[in-house]
Amino acid sequence: MKRELERVEIPDEHGARERAWAVLSSAFAKRTPASRRSLHWRPALALAVVLALVAAAFSSPGKGVVDRIRKTVGIEHAAPALFSLPSPGKLLVRTDAGVWVVQRNGSRRFLGGYREASWSPFGRFLVAARTNELAAIEPNGDVRWTLARPGVRLPSWGGTRTDTQIAYLSGRSLRVVAGDGTGDRVGCARRVARVAPAWQPGAPRVLAVAAHSGSVRVYSVDTCRLLWHSKPGPVPTKLEWSSDGHRLLVLAPPGLRVYDARGRLLAEDRPPNPARDADATFVGPENYGVVGIRVRGGQSNIFAPRTLFHARGSLRQVTASPDGRWLLITWPTANQWIFVRADGKRIRAISNASSQFESGTFPKVEGWAR
Repeated sequence: MKRELERVEIPDEHGARERAWAVLSSAFAKRTPASRRSLHWRPALALAVVLALVAAAFSSPGKGVVDRIRKTVGIEHAAPALFSLPSPGKLLVRTDAGVWVVQRNGSRRFLGGYREASWSPFGRFLVAARTNELAAIEPNGDVRWTLARPGVRLPSWGGTRTDTQIAYLSGRSLRVVAGDGTGDRVGCARRVARVAPAWQPGAPRVLAVAAHSGSVRVYSVDTCRLLWHSKPGPVPTKLEWSSDGHRLLVLAPPGLRVYDARGRLLAEDRPPNPARDADATFVGPENYGVVGIRVRGGQSNIFAPRTLFHARGSLRQVTASPDGRWLLITWPTANQWIFVRADGKRIRAISNASSQFESGTFPKVEGWAR
């Protein structure tokens, strides 16, 4: 059992799953956006994805793996603590006590009782929020500046090395402030959904936000010009641009969608009821592949072009390392963090995730920066 868990490989006869996901990965990376009339492949692609997942989980060999994992919760012989990260960079972690920074060597620093935080574009700083305060902080804990505003939530820092902007929610309104704390102003949208805005890489003044209607709206914040918007639908829980700014991932359970920079829908995943996509992120050399978490009943799957990981209970998050070589998967049911190499050939498990951060609740990963 231990050997099967550590390898996390699906038998060769599940080639249908890998072929289906290879189609998806190729579509993200290579597809030339088609006209509206030629987008009929999307339902077929979503169906292929669903069928691949069902085949992997419930065909005879795959079902055997699932059944054996059901007998226990957690990876056997997981490390008792996070001694190091498997890839360069540093983690930003939020607990019920506040925000922590974890360096690659495993050292941890508590930054204070902030309820949310995110990295600056190059990981040099982070922006954090208290109930009525926005703060820019260095990873060593030094506070660069603070700004008092009511009901601060979900800050997001974007831009270039010389021109950065921070978007955040104040009550139900969007606000924008420069990275040095100056020029705070009302943003381009009111009554936005409670999801972190996302700055487009390579276009430092372009911001994606979600409306209460579920529509995603992309603005040029200097002029508040609406560049494009999607149709209303389920309210998104996550917005994420690919590293080059050419793709926008919209997680809106039960499914997810991927748009190009002009707002054209490239692909979508619609899992069968009662399954839902709980989290997703871009991954891969060109950052166009997608890895996600699918939850159905008492089981969770990690699905990607070459990796499928079964777990008992609900997996919560998947986060890619800055170099795209590793995935961090959080597993509250087992109180574990699982590091899986993107090619599926190695796995590392860390136990006691909550106690390492002196938290009464399971810690949330807010980002993995350079």
